Amino acid sequence: MRVSCLQENLAKGLATVGRAVATRSTLPVLSNVMLATDQGRLKLSATDLEIGIHCWTGAQVEEEGAITVPARLLVDFVNALPVERIDMELNVRTQELHLQCARSEANIKGIDAQEFPLIPTADDGDHQLTLETSLLRQMIDQVAFAAATDESRPILTGVLVKFDGPQLTMAAADGFRLSVRHARLENPVPEPVSVIIPARALAELGRISSDEDLPISLSIASNRNQVLFHLSNTDLVSQLIEGRFPDYDQIIPKSYDTQTTVGTNEFLKACRTANIFARSEANIVRVRVGEDRMVIAASSAEMGDNVSEIDAQVSGEPVEIAFNVRFLMDVLSVADAAQVVLETATPSSPGVIKPVGAEDFIYVIMPMHIRSD
Repeated sequence: MRVSCLQENLAKGLATVGRAVATRSTLPVLSNVMLATDQGRLKLSATDLEIGIHCWTGAQVEEEGAITVPARLLVDFVNALPVERIDMELNVRTQELHLQCARSEANIKGIDAQEFPLIPTADDGDHQLTLETSLLRQMIDQVAFAAATDESRPILTGVLVKFDGPQLTMAAADGFRLSVRHARLENPVPEPVSVIIPARALAELGRISSDEDLPISLSIASNRNQVLFHLSNTDLVSQLIEGRFPDYDQIIPKSYDTQTTVGTNEFLKACRTANIFARSEANIVRVRVGEDRMVIAASSAEMGDNVSEIDAQVSGEPVEIAFNVRFLMDVLSVADAAQVVLETATPSSPGVIKPVGAEDFIYVIMPMHIRSD
């Protein structure tokens, strides 16, 4: 293999695939990134066997070939180079990759590319769908954070993605909160499709699509239990999670006694202030609603206490309810609306947060138990 490319292009490509590199694995090759020539371009690939990412970057290919090299070492070296052309040449006999850029050069010991796991490309699936990129990214932002990080219930570490006619639904829950987002598809699907995609994979998709303007293609390889996303210069492949996602409709309260409308930024700022004191006390904050105001209060046995008051439009009975302030901050950061509505019933019933003017996003948050003063 003999290939040349610009330092900034190689650095960007390595940043794209880098998050798929395995950090702890018994297979040394999974700590590597594969560099391969592909139809006049350089293809970078990484996988941890759960997700895999291909990224193509412009290059001048003089000789075809492929090699895998330690990802961390290559990233650190490339990032240290000047913004100039990098020439790379593989010594097939020693499996060493020689890199030269300006007045710097290095030899990196690699592992034969044939030992690298095969990562499918986005052409290999069925159920082909096309999704508008900015909408998909917004849906991921508003749902994926609510998935569980605890592996004890693997099904909750995923996001339910459901296609039904003209509607796309994403839902995630971790046992303490639920986030559901609906959207309308331009092209209805011919038959309903429902899969559970790891939240981590969707978060990576949101990250690597930040500069993407073209629609994203989604295909599901049901025979391999995989989902594949195709972007203009990147493919992301993820294993699907097997199992039955909880019936989230049963979790969403059907009625409320108090409806409180507040400014999203004011609510978020008050929560961030309260978090300074709440983080040492299980993140508990008290939310008191009455007449035309909302009070957010936090206290710490060691540090003191804080009270913030914001204007509110209140309909219904006064209420005091405790929440995990981090769960409030999470949803307020992605609400994407000037105002939100908090619907509550009793101090022991779940609260519901919805952006004002949007019927397609709902967030359910369980209350926390607090001792009476």
